[in-house]
Amino acid sequence: MPRVRKGAARTKARRKLLRKARGYYGTKSRHKQQAKVALMRAGQFAYRDRRNRKRDYRRLWITRISAACRMRGTRYNLFMHGLQQSGIALNRKMLSQIAIDDPAAFDKLVDAAKAA
Repeated sequence: MPRVRKGAARTKARRKLLRKARGYYGTKSRHKQQAKVALMRAGQFAYRDRRNRKRDYRRLWITRISAACRMRGTRYNLFMHGLQQSGIALNRKMLSQIAIDDPAAFDKLVDAAKAA
């Protein structure tokens, strides 16, 4: 049997890899092996940071709610506990949006939490 050299398939695979690495700095966008390593790293960072993004947004919302609560003379943990006791089920994203866009409504929420 004749020996098979994978000329076209190898070229296609290399081109596909380098196309994904387009825009990377220096060797990482020009050499197959360096591009492969760079893409692996990029994929790992992307996977990790898709999860971290959710964490970061939650921290931001909590910071905003906490600041809004302090302006109204209460603490974040007491506010959240009061909302839970009074049966108001709003997530942190909505609470932070209300605190920014509609301070009057947030005042009512704080009063309801204090009452509970």
